[in-house]
Amino acid sequence: MSVLTLKGPRWVTVRQHRRALWALPVAVAASLAVVLALRWWAGNPARLLWNVPDGPLRVGMEYAGMALLFLPLLLGAFVAGPMVARELESGTYRLALTQSTTPRAWLASKITVAAAAAVACSIALAGVYRIGWAPLDGTYRFSWADRGPYEALGTVLVAYCLLGVAVGALVGQLVRRTLAAMAVTGLVTGLLMAALGALRWSFLPVRTVTGPTAGGPPHIGDALMMDLGLTTASGGRLPEWACFEQTHNLSGCPDDLNVTGWYVDYHPASHYWPTQAIETAVVLVLAALALWAAFAVLRTRHR
Repeated sequence: MSVLTLKGPRWVTVRQHRRALWALPVAVAASLAVVLALRWWAGNPARLLWNVPDGPLRVGMEYAGMALLFLPLLLGAFVAGPMVARELESGTYRLALTQSTTPRAWLASKITVAAAAAVACSIALAGVYRIGWAPLDGTYRFSWADRGPYEALGTVLVAYCLLGVAVGALVGQLVRRTLAAMAVTGLVTGLLMAALGALRWSFLPVRTVTGPTAGGPPHIGDALMMDLGLTTASGGRLPEWACFEQTHNLSGCPDDLNVTGWYVDYHPASHYWPTQAIETAVVLVLAALALWAAFAVLRTRHR
């Protein structure tokens, strides 16, 4: 959408925050340049002279995954502070309301512009991340279930960015102080992300595979292990260290434990997209509730 086609409060919002909006494509372009440089270095034979196989790429992508986890917090904080709370704190929003603009249109313009920028930015940065992640796929800390790759390679990153925008619109009106609103929004968004991250692997039931005690636990391949332990003749379960706790060696289990084999509870790679879909739906519902609350607060204060 061109700035020239925008009208009314949306045009004003874009003009007010044009520097921040221009910073987003610059950040995407800079990220792409860094990732491409790291990939080139990882595939350059000259790197072998320095005895550094994929170290720089791995470190860079670890930081990139961490940065993407903070993206919803940063976007939400910007909406809460500079876009909403600062105008309420300084009183400049009253000028917009004198230009035939309703309070609802004033807030909707902030949310619409921020949401469009959040979606475009998160999708672009996720695409850049995928370029750097591809050579590391399946290695330590870069599996499909790890924090960072899980969010960046699916749909939940976009949903969390929209949640940050919605929470920012609500908190900005409630707090009405720029810095405080930014801090509270970042905290609330971060707590919601942490809570759903802790719950995501309970959305779908785990699968279980068993095997004999000889040879160790069953191999599950490219899967996320949730639990590992020993099975008994009665069908019960024991922790994996139960035998060692009594014998203090790894040679066998005492007869009184009646251990018959191993069990592994796991999520296969096929659970990735169903889990993404469920979590995305939950996050979007939370974002819709935050938006409803934001407009409810607006109606209460501008009756």
